[in-house]
Amino acid sequence: MALPVTVESVASAARDVAIASLHQLLGDRVSTAAPVREQHGKDASYHPCVPPDAVAFAQSTAEVSEIVKICARHKVPIIPFGSGTGLEGHVVALRGGVCIDISRMNQILQVSTGDLDAKVQAGVTHEQLNEHLRDTGLFFSVDPGANATLGGMAATRASGTTAVRYGTMRENVLSLTVVLPDGRVIRTARRARKSSAGYDLTRLFVGSEGTLGVITEVTVRLCGVPPAISAATCSFPTIEAAVNTVIETIQTGIPVVRIELADAATMNSIIRYSKLDLPVAPMLWMEFHGTENAVAEQARMVQRIAADHGGANFSWTTRPEDRQRLWRARHDAYYAKKAAYLGTQLWATDVCVPISRLAECITETQKDIAASFVPATIVGHAGDGNFHVGFMINPNEPKEMAEAERLHERLVHRALSFDGTCTGEHGIGCGKIDFLIAEHGEAVSVMQAIKKAIDPDNIMNPGKILRV
Repeated sequence: MALPVTVESVASAARDVAIASLHQLLGDRVSTAAPVREQHGKDASYHPCVPPDAVAFAQSTAEVSEIVKICARHKVPIIPFGSGTGLEGHVVALRGGVCIDISRMNQILQVSTGDLDAKVQAGVTHEQLNEHLRDTGLFFSVDPGANATLGGMAATRASGTTAVRYGTMRENVLSLTVVLPDGRVIRTARRARKSSAGYDLTRLFVGSEGTLGVITEVTVRLCGVPPAISAATCSFPTIEAAVNTVIETIQTGIPVVRIELADAATMNSIIRYSKLDLPVAPMLWMEFHGTENAVAEQARMVQRIAADHGGANFSWTTRPEDRQRLWRARHDAYYAKKAAYLGTQLWATDVCVPISRLAECITETQKDIAASFVPATIVGHAGDGNFHVGFMINPNEPKEMAEAERLHERLVHRALSFDGTCTGEHGIGCGKIDFLIAEHGEAVSVMQAIKKAIDPDNIMNPGKILRV
């Protein structure tokens, strides 16, 4: 007796045919091994692993196009993968399918020193690009902390510590090469610094999280390395005092490059992990760029502002090794917190509010944390109103998960009530879809219409950003 034909069986057969075709195209650069699939079904977030059916390692835009054409022919889901450093479940294969790993597309294609831009394959990381630029007098400014790929950073509209001065990926991407869901390859713009020619497709794909196409090449702005750089730290009696220092610094017009905030709990973890001689108190980490006289004057101006708000132990340095040690410690805050709370997993989330509401938003969030049994820490890019809350949880403990979800929901709705956003830089992924609706309302239907027009079969990273 013949087995009944079901939607699931047809889809499974289609995937088998697609994967067989991919093996013919790429040979051993297609893997269905469980360890490889599991590695590509999980990012740095708390979301559980959901592996794809296969992983295809592409090496060129042409190969990505052929992979996408095969998947489109059989209506097989596609999940782009860079370095797996996302924090909202961007790479989990909610409907199975084929993961396209672009990490081997790591060639720096062109550096135009006279025009201050560079064109790279999407698998190039920001650290790799800056190492390549080291002797040119130029650098790429966006620094999300993790050594993410430029393609992934563009797809999630990443930013990081330097955004207050140099902007996010939105401001620093000039053009993209994108493979559309039917396999067509488009270039979203040329290298001119401005254009009035048609829709701004570059901005459409920056932040699209792989739901509209696969980014394969990125052209980015570069900046000149400043003659002098100084870094400073200052401790405060309260988070509110530190944030008020940030607000006054920004409103005064001091061109601070980075101004990072960490609460006492975070500082305790960082000090122990990175072995720093700093007080266990709310802390600001700052960086200034310019001439030697300019960075010294900027540091003195901020020191005076900080003193007015109770700031103490103000210390600044221009020595590269000291600066690198301080910023490495700041970037290692994620690992420091995991080390401090052994046996737990870090659920890191972020919101962003107008800077005038930052102190109030953080203070109210601290009250929630103090009244909860789930430990949590606060760290953030205070210069642009963006901060992160890290809940230390056991994902297998329903009571802890429920409490973290309650605190998270309160945090997001508080930010939205201050005319802020549910995510300043982590993105929506599969974790904040409902919050996107709360933030944008009817505008989400316009996003859905764009998604359906470009990806009518919903094969591009389904289940992320929008429900279709």
